[in-house]
Amino acid sequence: MVADLTADQRSLRELTRDVLSARASESVVRDAMASPSGLDETLWQQMAQLGLCGLAVPTGYGGAGCGPAEIALVMRELGRTLAPVPYFSTVALAQSVVLQSRDDSAWERLLPDLAAGRRGAAVALVEPSWTWDPHSVQTTASEEHSAKWRLTGTKTFVVDGATADVILLAAETPSGVGLFEVDAGAPGVTRTALRGIDQTRRLATIDLADAPAHRIGGHDAGRDILGRALLLANVYLAAESVGATESVLSHAVAYAKTRKQFGRYIGAFQAIKHKCADMHVDFETARCTLEHAVSVVAPDTGEDAVIAAATCAALCHETFLRCAAENIQIHGGIGFTWEHHAHLYYKRAQGNRVLLGDDVHHRRILAESLGLLL
Repeated sequence: MVADLTADQRSLRELTRDVLSARASESVVRDAMASPSGLDETLWQQMAQLGLCGLAVPTGYGGAGCGPAEIALVMRELGRTLAPVPYFSTVALAQSVVLQSRDDSAWERLLPDLAAGRRGAAVALVEPSWTWDPHSVQTTASEEHSAKWRLTGTKTFVVDGATADVILLAAETPSGVGLFEVDAGAPGVTRTALRGIDQTRRLATIDLADAPAHRIGGHDAGRDILGRALLLANVYLAAESVGATESVLSHAVAYAKTRKQFGRYIGAFQAIKHKCADMHVDFETARCTLEHAVSVVAPDTGEDAVIAAATCAALCHETFLRCAAENIQIHGGIGFTWEHHAHLYYKRAQGNRVLLGDDVHHRRILAESLGLLL
């Protein structure tokens, strides 16, 4: 996802775009919204068969061994259509967590099924205290015997938490914060679907009452693993917002060229011209910021990556929200209606801007990294 894509990356982008154009129309999205799961399993399996679900997974575990640039490319295309698949939860989040754990047994146990689309996974980050800080963990873990643990606590706003097969989460242990894997169907696990503003992305609350779990990584490695994984996940989510911004810009311009008012196409009016021009500038700024972030986090998760990811997350989601709102304005009264797709993008924008931390959270991380906070 750099300015000069390789031939393989261009092919990947075109393949993903073609599949989603054919299989993720607005009617498909709305059908999924009305379904119990909120997902299109047929599309998900097709993406898995094409290898899109295992791009970042090492070849020895059934994947393609690619990097963040390829995941960001797919996420950007998914944002263009709001495709109803658990790609963000399973690939962008869960696979990143597992890969960053560098735990061979977890890789063998989880990655082949996740890469093949046989299982879905969710990462439970937020607790009722409503903080995205991996240091603020109230869920507790007690060791039952060697390699067996029991977890108690609550996680909320878990993306695809009601449909995932595996839940990954951090919990406080006597030796520090650890990372754990919980079978979603295990005793002591209660999942409650939430009704959020964005019906195209389902959320859930997960209550754990002495639920059995496997630990992933070292005794107190949970914070470090989640920290590295969230750097990548924030860039991936920003890529989705950039793709969606591109889509709403395209919709706004197309409508301005065809809608007539007072005997003229509305695109001829100065106010509409200015709105479309501002949206274009916003989109290009977000796109360049994203491409820089991808180029930085691909080889490294150090301080430069923290700055790039925080900048990208703070800017791209705000840009998406602003452009989605302008798209509704350009469409006029019809843009507010349930029947029109403009409101779907606006609701996704509202969700994305707080899903992994709001703009204040990301700007605080940026300020701390730059030494601007005392």
